Amino acid sequence: MSRNEPTILQQWQRVSRLPFGNWLFSRLIGLTVPYAATINARVLSLMPGSARAQMADRRAVRNHLRSIHAVALTNLAELTANLAIMSRQPAKGARWIVTGFDTEFVKKARGAVTALCEVGPLDWSQPQSLSGRVELRDAAGDIVMLATPRWKIGPDAAQA
Repeated sequence: MSRNEPTILQQWQRVSRLPFGNWLFSRLIGLTVPYAATINARVLSLMPGSARAQMADRRAVRNHLRSIHAVALTNLAELTANLAIMSRQPAKGARWIVTGFDTEFVKKARGAVTALCEVGPLDWSQPQSLSGRVELRDAAGDIVMLATPRWKIGPDAAQA
């Protein structure tokens, strides 16, 4: 682990190799961001620029049509996107914030849904706006939702 490796990656590498490490890491995310805990998602993988998380289909996330609620899907997409951007964030001297989030619901989501977001290398030295893409797929591999997160990233003026 390098000194400027993103903190979230350091935490993932430490915890995920333990027995039930993915589950524990996911619970820790939920303690840090309580709203994210409402969908009970599990982080499946986290690498530089890539995050994958999954949400089970359960009554608590369903709508009146017996499919997964749009807001639960959006919550999974946001969690995954933010983990991906955090995996590119230097350990010190950088910050980010979500400035927008667009969603397109492609088909009813039933069963476990897996979200994937990949973010290329970023220049954190100057303030900038950027967008990403999150794909949510059902167990058959069909896309159920596409999301476009938008962030503002840049140097942390307080640490400059």
